[in-house]
Amino acid sequence: MSESSVGKRAIVIGGGITGLAACYRLQREAAQRDIPLDITLLEASERVGGVIQTEHRDGFLIEHGPDAFISTKPSAKALCEELGIVDQLIGTNPKVRRSFVARNGMLHPVPEGFYMMAPGSFKPFLKTPLFSWHGKLRMALDLVIPRRERDTDEAVAHFVRRRLGTEAFTRMAQPMIGGIYTSDAENLSLKATFPRFLEMEKTHGSIIKALRAQKKQAAQTSRDTSGPRYSLFLSFKSGMQTLINRLTEAVSGSIRLNAKVKQVQQTPDDNRWIVSLDNGETLNSELLCIALPTPQTGELVQNVSKPLATKLYTIPYASSATVNLAFHRSDITHPLDGMGFVVPATENLSLIGCSFSSVKFESRAPTEHVLLRAFVGEPTSKKSEAELIELCQADLTPLLGFKNPPQFAVVSKHSQAMAQYQVGHQEVVGDIDRFVGELQGFALAGNGYDGVGIPDCIRSGEAAALSLLDTL
Repeated sequence: MSESSVGKRAIVIGGGITGLAACYRLQREAAQRDIPLDITLLEASERVGGVIQTEHRDGFLIEHGPDAFISTKPSAKALCEELGIVDQLIGTNPKVRRSFVARNGMLHPVPEGFYMMAPGSFKPFLKTPLFSWHGKLRMALDLVIPRRERDTDEAVAHFVRRRLGTEAFTRMAQPMIGGIYTSDAENLSLKATFPRFLEMEKTHGSIIKALRAQKKQAAQTSRDTSGPRYSLFLSFKSGMQTLINRLTEAVSGSIRLNAKVKQVQQTPDDNRWIVSLDNGETLNSELLCIALPTPQTGELVQNVSKPLATKLYTIPYASSATVNLAFHRSDITHPLDGMGFVVPATENLSLIGCSFSSVKFESRAPTEHVLLRAFVGEPTSKKSEAELIELCQADLTPLLGFKNPPQFAVVSKHSQAMAQYQVGHQEVVGDIDRFVGELQGFALAGNGYDGVGIPDCIRSGEAAALSLLDTL
């Protein structure tokens, strides 16, 4: 062991899923590399986990934040395997793996084979009332419209309209995208959020052709393989808090709660990091990872690198709110034969979507009861809790047929929690990476850079940890 690796310290600022993943990976990797490393995770609030929080109430399992993660991105599932909690994972209900779109006061099933913005199967697409015949014909033109040769970034809305038309965007793509990113697709970067569709156009010259080719390949793969297959979305039997609890146990000796950071500085002589807390205390370390939203990160690094802070400020964030509503099953007339629905902006509702939580996953409500999760974006999310509950009930009653008010409702607000990847986002992140690379023993992680989902945040935190250890 070299002398330079003795007695090193690392500080992680931010105790959300990203910071926890970074702290855990620092701990594990340092041990594997035989590096004595003292790690401190600083969290400003009284709990870790960030937006991920599960509450158990009267037999209902209430998620205040994300209720699942996507299985096609491997980081989250790989971490679950490493933590020994993969046996607690559950997939979505295989009997109701479909969703709906609100249109003219009714819920219509998303046509089978339809993916985000385009059909992969023609027969269900032709039968759906979600699009007019003019809209369907316009979408079919995707088969013959030439591919775009320029490699510059474009807005998702522009891409969908260019290839598939206005109806494809307003009636399907916009509400689907809004449900994922809580974002205005008019400014959302295609390269940063849906590079897969860009690749479809480049490779096949058509989104529809690409989806049909993938469908054919998937059918062939399912015939050629065997063994357990996971759902596209995974959660835990006892809720997403399972992941936070296990990570917390693994790094419990490193966590400091109610430790709000005021500023960070770097000493000019030996490049050590000085972290100042609100209570006047100062900590120092050789390694520093900031796992916070980019505006907060920008404030902390103002005195370290103004160019970096300036770039961090250019990434906007959006707020949102969820409203969990508990009902007796007999108080809802809709069959709830799906996982939920999304709402196009043209419907002029307060909701952007609603998940049928107790249908989507098992053990979310007592027998003969139902749990719903309504989603609200800006600016509605800034209203009071009472107003949000009232607005959600008003929107949901005609769509789902409420006979009585809910037994209870739980509102969860998430202020400035979702990064908005605007056109040119990858160039901004490239500049940020360059400025970060100029600082010794420093790394950034979080949902502001290269993905907003739980697997993305875990991958970001782990990558930051490994990059820091590589500097020793």
